[in-house]
Amino acid sequence: MKRKRVDIQAILADENLRRELMVPTLQALQAREGIETTRDQAERAYYVVQEEEKAVFFDLERVEVGRREERFVEALWKRRDGDGQLENRQDAKSAKGGSGRVRFDVARRDFATIEGSPLAYRRIGLVAHIFRQAPPLDPGFGAVKQGLATAADLRFVRHSWEVAPGHAGQATDWVPFAKGGGFSRFYSDVHLVVRWEHSGSAIRAFKGAYIRNERYYFKPGLTWPRRTQRGFNLRVLPEGCIFADKGPVIFPTHEQDTWFLLGLANSTPAEYLLKGLMSFGSWEVGVIKRLPVPQPTAQQRERIGSLAKQIHDAKQSWDEGNEVSTRFRRPWLLLGDLGALAVPQRLDHLAQREATEEAHIQDLYAQLNDDVYKLYNIPAATRATIEETLGERPPEILWPQMERKSPEQKRMEHVWRLLSYAVKRVVEADEDGIVPFAAVSGETSLLDRLHQELARLFPEQDINQLETEITNELKRKIKGYKSASSLGQWLDNHFFAFHVSLYKKRPILWHIASRQGHTPFAFGALCQYHKFDADRMAKLRAGYLRDAIESFRREAARASQEDRAEDRTEWQARLEEAQALDRKLQAVQEGRHGGSEGDEDEAQDQDLEHGQELDYRILTPWKSPEDRPQGWEPDLDDGVKVNIEPLQRAGVLRLKNVV
Repeated sequence: MKRKRVDIQAILADENLRRELMVPTLQALQAREGIETTRDQAERAYYVVQEEEKAVFFDLERVEVGRREERFVEALWKRRDGDGQLENRQDAKSAKGGSGRVRFDVARRDFATIEGSPLAYRRIGLVAHIFRQAPPLDPGFGAVKQGLATAADLRFVRHSWEVAPGHAGQATDWVPFAKGGGFSRFYSDVHLVVRWEHSGSAIRAFKGAYIRNERYYFKPGLTWPRRTQRGFNLRVLPEGCIFADKGPVIFPTHEQDTWFLLGLANSTPAEYLLKGLMSFGSWEVGVIKRLPVPQPTAQQRERIGSLAKQIHDAKQSWDEGNEVSTRFRRPWLLLGDLGALAVPQRLDHLAQREATEEAHIQDLYAQLNDDVYKLYNIPAATRATIEETLGERPPEILWPQMERKSPEQKRMEHVWRLLSYAVKRVVEADEDGIVPFAAVSGETSLLDRLHQELARLFPEQDINQLETEITNELKRKIKGYKSASSLGQWLDNHFFAFHVSLYKKRPILWHIASRQGHTPFAFGALCQYHKFDADRMAKLRAGYLRDAIESFRREAARASQEDRAEDRTEWQARLEEAQALDRKLQAVQEGRHGGSEGDEDEAQDQDLEHGQELDYRILTPWKSPEDRPQGWEPDLDDGVKVNIEPLQRAGVLRLKNVV
């Protein structure tokens, strides 16, 4: 007869093993003294000596409504009859199956082990021993700190691209600012900056601002967004940054622990442990401080740290193709050695590369989880319960901005990003930062310049063939993207909306046009925000727009002389449209207003075309009256939102709602 194998590992992993051995022993010892002891009495004695009293919880939520009373009484009856062994077997079976367990007995001392934890009874019984055995993250492995609260982000915080080139960095007035952000484990670009001239004197003087832990500013560490519904996500904080109250930081005591802590804290078991400490659904500093961190061997530290660094490096490298990242180099279609590949082949190559890289980091993350489970000494059965309790967690994504997007959407995004980059290069290369859509004032049109720029970016390809390939992609009907039959149509109707979205409603290329929406416009120009000062506004009106107005007037007169009535009507309509644009720009240029500064609600109801004025000033309520702009005198330090609003109120932007 074949002998059944005994699973020693499973027996030793049973969290009830000690009790199952000790309770019968207590009964036997009492019997030797002539004292008859029931199992229930022996168990009570065991818990008084070994674990104090137990707390009992009944989870009836998972039980169908009609059976809840039955299951509750059944759970009580099993204990009263001393049939605890049967219940434990059923509970173990329920745990394997993922549902059905009703009664949870938890030693009361375990609640004290997890200081400040809520009554997360499902978790405590599984992981209390980890909190007893492993020291907390702070102070065991590092210091966890909360940072700056400006109390006025509109005044003190900007996206990095809003600040004039060369004015952002640790030694400048605008310092990189880690303020939480979207979900992204291991890596996330620090794209915000905070005004820190004279060591933050303006913030210090602002009522309500709170400068915490200043001695830790500019040091490297690990940061996370304090509030997110998608789970804990830790990422590297580079040296040279200030961190926020909403973006706390772990500062490892020893530099060699940085990558190890990054890997451990982003793991599945760490999130389970952290959720057992949470009360209000946010990843507060006090919660992160108490994360238990076992002392790793040198091999474990190296292994977990290496896996975390590989994931970080892959995501950071991919971000070099992201136009709004501080690490941006070139769009993805131009990165790498793609040689003379045509656009469709480049797109196929990119899709394959992304899929390969993403599969790789997901495999690395699976290995990292395996290693952290081993570090915590969590057996397979407990791991299954942990993962069932947590449910599906966000996977590792190479391109977080395009999460849940289809391959077709990603393909189109690459095309739009390529064109966005080319347009940006065209405008930035222009001396005055104003590029008209049509050829006026001796200037080449935007479309012609775009053709020239694409030829420079793809020197090994025929420009006509290249344009055909790009146009064929633009014609495709893809969810979330407006199709375009030509590059010109894409520039006229789709570029600015895409630019506004890509730049998080803080655009740096402003499409000023005589009509909004998708209706053809008589006059349009792209203006570079960093150059569009009072002189450029005057040049736009007196040069480009005035030249267009005179051209429309001449064409209308010629059509009238030649008795072409329809043509005359069309040119006259363009003339009037351009003149109306000029009047609106003049109102912005002069800073006209009908009420006191800041009285925006009342001003919004007024209409320039009906003889009433909106407030066309640049509104900066934090400045003294003598320091506020008089007419169109934008201060770049006030940010895009403040400076673009007069143009938005005047209705001279191609998009109605920009900020």
